Amino acid sequence: MHESKPTGAISMRHLALATVCGLGGLLSLARAVPAAAQSSNPHIRVDAFGYRPYAQKTAVLREPITGHDAPDPYSPGGLIEVRRSSDGSVAYSGTSTTWNGGEEHVSSGDHAWWFDFSNLREEGSFYLYDPTAGISSESFEIDGDPYDALLVETLRMYYYQRCGIAKASPYAHPNWSDSPCHLGPEQDQDCRFVLDPSPSTSRDLSGGWHDAGDYNKYVNFADEAVHGLLGAYDATPWGWADDNMIPESSNGLADILDELEWELEWLLRMQESDGSVLHKVSVTDWSASSPPSTDGGARRYAPATASATISACGAYAHAAIAFRNTGDPDAMAFADQLELAALSAWAWLETHEWRIPSYYDNAGFVNAAAEDSPYWQEQNRTRAAVYLFALTGEAIYQSFVDAGYWTAYLFQWGWASPWEFPFQDGLLYYAGFPGATESVAEAIRDAYGEQLSGPDHLGHIVGGSDPYRAFLFDNDHTWGSNGTKTLQGLMFIAMNRSGLDVANAGPYLDAAEDYLHYLLGVNPPGWVYLTNLGEIGAERSVAETYHAWFHDGTVWDDADSSLYGPAPGLVTGGVNPQFAPDPAYGGPPIEPPEHQPILKSYRDWNADWPENSWQVTECHIPVQAAVVRLLAEFSTGVPVQLGLRIPSSIQANQPATFSVGGAWPGAEIAIAWSLDPGHFSYAVEPWCVDLGLALPLGPVAHRVCSGTADGEGEFQCTLVVPPSAQGRTLYFQAAQRGTCPYPIQSAVVGEVVQ
Repeated sequence: MHESKPTGAISMRHLALATVCGLGGLLSLARAVPAAAQSSNPHIRVDAFGYRPYAQKTAVLREPITGHDAPDPYSPGGLIEVRRSSDGSVAYSGTSTTWNGGEEHVSSGDHAWWFDFSNLREEGSFYLYDPTAGISSESFEIDGDPYDALLVETLRMYYYQRCGIAKASPYAHPNWSDSPCHLGPEQDQDCRFVLDPSPSTSRDLSGGWHDAGDYNKYVNFADEAVHGLLGAYDATPWGWADDNMIPESSNGLADILDELEWELEWLLRMQESDGSVLHKVSVTDWSASSPPSTDGGARRYAPATASATISACGAYAHAAIAFRNTGDPDAMAFADQLELAALSAWAWLETHEWRIPSYYDNAGFVNAAAEDSPYWQEQNRTRAAVYLFALTGEAIYQSFVDAGYWTAYLFQWGWASPWEFPFQDGLLYYAGFPGATESVAEAIRDAYGEQLSGPDHLGHIVGGSDPYRAFLFDNDHTWGSNGTKTLQGLMFIAMNRSGLDVANAGPYLDAAEDYLHYLLGVNPPGWVYLTNLGEIGAERSVAETYHAWFHDGTVWDDADSSLYGPAPGLVTGGVNPQFAPDPAYGGPPIEPPEHQPILKSYRDWNADWPENSWQVTECHIPVQAAVVRLLAEFSTGVPVQLGLRIPSSIQANQPATFSVGGAWPGAEIAIAWSLDPGHFSYAVEPWCVDLGLALPLGPVAHRVCSGTADGEGEFQCTLVVPPSAQGRTLYFQAAQRGTCPYPIQSAVVGEVVQ
């Protein structure tokens, strides 16, 4: 990476076919490609993959006024149709609404209209058609899980980023096969200290993932990828498949954990015997060759730093929780190893306070220093303490969180920034963990909820500030903006997962899904910002990414014009109005991305210096993890449509009030309880649920209360908590009746009864 760090189950319906065909890289052919509509028109933008039956569905109709695609006159006809791809018959029709009175949206340079077809719940393949203009969109699906194949490809990006392993059949598609990389002399199995590359400093630092379009490995970027994937797994552990055709598939452990283990094993190798963690492994410059197996440059490791030790500590601890909770003996043994590493890293930090924060000078290297700011190190250490407390229950870590949570900008500035969602996520994890200090947990929930429900977040959603329905402030559209967009979507999901502002649970879920739609085609250029997905129905999937393997001029250069194109599913950086080529560049303006409205500052290209396309199209493992996580919210389990708020303090033998929001008006709501998280699935009309609770006595015996949602979709009930519950942790989840076959429910929330 060329920058510093910014401040139901997956369905594999035709796995056998994929294996026979050698399609390790395109397993998602399991999902049928929609029948072709008429040639799609740039005046209509839809999610290329589709929409869930019960979801909000809004297409954007557009007329370019400013930018590289303007002028291109268009005004929607009086009626817009949704037609079936199979025969062109009309499934739904309605009128569009003008965005903002017909004003040009400055950030996109477009006039826009919205066409809402949420009432269409029929499943199948469809396209939008404007009969007046005679134009149509690309085809899309309405399906219970329109993203199942996409999630597989997005997660498999990490397999192609693996270092030191062959990408070979049957796991890799022949187009993206390669021999093991970086195992030559003075490479990762013989990696040497950058300031003393003598044989005496040799270390085995093999494995892990390449960070981005380069082949380097940075601890301070790796931790965000690890936390992101673990966050995706934590939400629905039972929803992840074990059949995504990676070498560890079918071993009884979810493939997302197998992929994480590959990276975590490298992070463990990076730890010194005293608990500190080496900063990075890389070549000393920016050199690389294609494919990775041909890259013979000497690899060096940097010294241990406080920032890398903090990053690894949090990743070890968070992962230990996930692996231990599987109940798998091998995974639990690995969790023990991770816990020891986390404790050792924390002990080193405690005895080396004078080295915190670190200011790594990158001596011996000319590539990225990958050093975290002092503030980032401070917040990352608090997050590490959160996971160590959840892992061990020890008061030392709880006290550290309690003493430091308030230093976050969420409190100091009163601002919840998407750039800081990783830390907000850690604080919310603490606030939702049974046994957290009640006053601190309440302060975290109040601060986060106040910000997200306020004018700078929900206000822009309900006010329709962005016609493309994925608002960010202009200054937040920078290098890696697709990651920032995704984090903003996850911020809205966190409101429902934490049971905050439950009255607006519906808008929070809709908003989060709209940020996903933005990535998948609902943006001015209509790009699907993931590479080479035409085989699974993405007509405008980006064809290029800045990547050493898929470099300009290689057979992997361009999905449209080179022999193979890049591997599928890599998330590119996104629009970047700050893009500028190197001063040495003497050609004509590169338009786009230069001199464009913000949301048009993207170009599908991968030119190297001096054009420097990496500012726009490079992939990055933390961004990829965020997209995996947002996709998973709508694919691996049940989206959290209901918000459930429980009392911050539940007292035995005292009344407790539970609040639910986001339900259909007049629907029956039930709240269940359990002593343990788990998994309970039930699908008998009229109840269809997929709960994260262990219900050994069945749902009726575990019911807290039930009743009817009011006209706003809200429900409350109050009950007296029995004295026998004192001292126990109780977990709760709400569900709605009459939604079969697709459950509508809340996240699981828990609290210790006082």
